[in-house]
Amino acid sequence: MQDRGHHSTDGTDGGELTVPMAWLYAEYIAEELLRTGDLMPPTSFEFRAGRDALALTIFLSDTSGELSGIRVVSQLETWLSLTAYDQPWQDWVDERLAQLTAETSASGAPAPDLDLARAAWRWLEETELLAPDLNAVPGGAAPASEDDGPKVWTPAWQLGLPLGHLAIHLF
Repeated sequence: MQDRGHHSTDGTDGGELTVPMAWLYAEYIAEELLRTGDLMPPTSFEFRAGRDALALTIFLSDTSGELSGIRVVSQLETWLSLTAYDQPWQDWVDERLAQLTAETSASGAPAPDLDLARAAWRWLEETELLAPDLNAVPGGAAPASEDDGPKVWTPAWQLGLPLGHLAIHLF
């Protein structure tokens, strides 16, 4: 497996705590994209869902292990295509996590980045957020405000993914 940014805190790899730089960088890029788009308050669960979905996309799309050296602008098209509405994003995340887990298990190397990515994915899958039910608009007309229409519990990733996609478009 390629080096995914697992560096110890003191420059040695002698069993020291390793810093998950690739995941932290992916999370930073995702947060900056969402803040630039100004779509949700940064303290909201919706923002967290968007950040985690986008960070997973960024982290898992880095197949060459060069995340910290990438130019964000050069990756926007890749991230847009991965987060598009008609793409099987959830299946792609499961497959990439399984692939990276197998590679890490085979190498025996610590994987703090992968641990954080799996935790984010667990949160996105297991957490449900109350969101407007876009399929149940009464009378076929749009409600006067977001709070007026029916609501439905939605997995966080299903809310966060379109937010991340829109944030990339607005960048």
